[in-house]
Amino acid sequence: MRREFILPEEDLDYITSLGLEWETIRTGGDWVIIHNYPVPAGYNVANVKVAIKIDAGYPVSQIDMVYFYPALFLTSGKAIGALSPTQIDGNSWQRWSRHRTGENPWRPGLDNLSTHMQLVKFWLERELIK
Repeated sequence: MRREFILPEEDLDYITSLGLEWETIRTGGDWVIIHNYPVPAGYNVANVKVAIKIDAGYPVSQIDMVYFYPALFLTSGKAIGALSPTQIDGNSWQRWSRHRTGENPWRPGLDNLSTHMQLVKFWLERELIK
C-alpha cells in the first residue's frame, strides 16, 4: 500500500484500529483510501473503497464529503441524491456531496478522520431510512 504522505498520529491510530488496508496517495490532491470498508445491508455491495480528500490546512481545515468505489446503489431501487462521478487515481469514484451543518460544524483540535468517518457511517445508514 502506498504511503505518499504522513497522517497525524491520531488519524494513524484510528485508521490502524479499523484493521483494514489503507493508503495515502497524491493524485489531484491528497487522499486517504480505505479498502474493504463495510457498508450496511441494503446496498448493492457489502464492501467498498472509501476515499477521503485531505485539503491543505488539515487538521485545522475540515474534511468534507466522501467518495466510494465502486459506486453504491440502494437495493430498494430508491435514488441516492447529491451524487457525482469524480476521477481518483485512474478510476471513476462516486462522490457523495454531504457536508457539516451549522449545528455540527468542524471543530479544529477535536475533529479528525475518526469523527469524519462517524459521519460517513451516519450518511450510509440515513440513506437506508429516507
